[in-house]
Amino acid sequence: MGQGGDQVISKAVTAAIAALFKQTESLEAAVRAEPIAKLLQGSIDGFDLVGTGLRMYNGLRIEVMELYLQAISIDFGAIFKGQVTLRRAVEATMRVVLTEEDLTTSFNTPFVVGKLELIEYQGKPMKFQQTTMAVQANRKLKLESRVLVGDQPEPLQLSIEAGIDVEDRRRIQFVDVTYGGDGESQSVAQAMIAHVNGLMNLDKFALDGTQLRVDKIRIRGSKLVFYGTANIEQFPEARKA
Repeated sequence: MGQGGDQVISKAVTAAIAALFKQTESLEAAVRAEPIAKLLQGSIDGFDLVGTGLRMYNGLRIEVMELYLQAISIDFGAIFKGQVTLRRAVEATMRVVLTEEDLTTSFNTPFVVGKLELIEYQGKPMKFQQTTMAVQANRKLKLESRVLVGDQPEPLQLSIEAGIDVEDRRRIQFVDVTYGGDGESQSVAQAMIAHVNGLMNLDKFALDGTQLRVDKIRIRGSKLVFYGTANIEQFPEARKA
């Protein structure tokens, strides 16, 4: 194989993953292969991928992403073309961490705001502003937002507190929801939560060639931690900025 063959593959995998994101603070893949000569046949015992500060092209940000893969078979020749081509699908164990800041940023990206503004209240369009997300001491999430309904001159102030759960491993849901504010604010907030719960199907967010499943969600301090799997049929192609 030659000295550093595992490093060649590690760098190629790292570059392939990095190309899927607009920006990364750090990203490193470590290949495991014993003996090292098996890499010539494209056989890898596994690799560990750890990334931090990953910003997607739609503006969403991930604080930490960890993927742990076992028994991988790749097209070794494609590595020298800067490609990572799987010979068969592989399932990775996945851990993803989001901070309060990540959640707040996500709700204010054009990508998410555009989806929120598909909601209508009593036939009137809604415009969301200054949405914030925070983790409460009771391990619930607090969402606040200013919402202009139709041509109303003054925005409504929404205040929502909710737990977070996963259904059927694929739908992230706000549960045990309580609503603050007056009657109209509560009605608008209820419409918002119903709409958001309908949006958060992981199949809508997965990259091409991947399938994401979440087994559990935990709140650790002020961070949201997702544990699950990623079934990867093929490494997605890099996006252009």
